[in-house]
Amino acid sequence: MTGAVLFDLDGVLLDSRKAMLATLAGVATAALGRRIMPADLPPEALTAPRVEVLTGLGVVDADAVCERWWSPSLAAAGAGVRLFPGALEGLRAIKDAGMATGLVTLQTRDRLPWLLPEAAFVLLDVTVCREDAEPKPSPNGLRLALDRIGTDPQEAVFLGDTVGDIRAAQAADVTPLGSGWGYATPAALTAAGAVAVLDRPTLIGPDLADYAPHSMAAHSAMPHAR
Repeated sequence: MTGAVLFDLDGVLLDSRKAMLATLAGVATAALGRRIMPADLPPEALTAPRVEVLTGLGVVDADAVCERWWSPSLAAAGAGVRLFPGALEGLRAIKDAGMATGLVTLQTRDRLPWLLPEAAFVLLDVTVCREDAEPKPSPNGLRLALDRIGTDPQEAVFLGDTVGDIRAAQAADVTPLGSGWGYATPAALTAAGAVAVLDRPTLIGPDLADYAPHSMAAHSAMPHAR
C-alpha cells in the first residue's frame, strides 16, 4: 500500500468525552466509597494519565483500581459514545484511495467491539491496543502499526488529540497531526509540534497523507501545470 493514515481513537474518531469523564468519576467513586461527579474532576482529567488523576483525588494504588474497575465503569458510561460526524466517511475515502489505515489506542482490545462500530473497525488495516505496546507517548505502538502494514514512517501521518500523541509520532518519525475537536486544545497540540491541527472531523480523508514528507517530496517533484 502507498502511504498510511494512523489514528488515535478517543477524541479523534470517537466522541467519548462525556463517557471518559463519567468513567473516571465512577472508578474514583468505587475506590473512595463516596460519590465523585465529573464536575469534581480536575481540568486536566482528559489529558493527564488516568492514574495521576485518580491519585490526585486520593485513590490509593490507582493502577490496581483501574485494573478492577475501569472496564465495568466504561461499559456503563459508554453507551452514548459515537463516531464523530465525517469520521466513517473519511476512513472509507482513505481506503478507496488505496492507502492503509490504522488505530493506535490506549484502549484494550476487548473494549473495541463495544466502543468502535463494526463499520469503522473493518476499515482499519491494523489495530494496536494498550496490551500490544508501551503506551504513548512511547513511539512503540506507532512503530508496531507501521511494521505490520509495511509502511515507512516517512509515508505516514498520525492524527492524535493529546500532547502524548504528538510526541509519540515525533519519536516514531511519523508526521504528527492534531485533532482540534479532541481532548487537548489546538494551542497545546501546536505547541507540542503538530504539523497541522484540523478544526473539524469532516476533514478526515486521503488528503491527510499529503502532510507526510514522502508525499510532499513527490508533489514538489511533479511538473507544474501551465
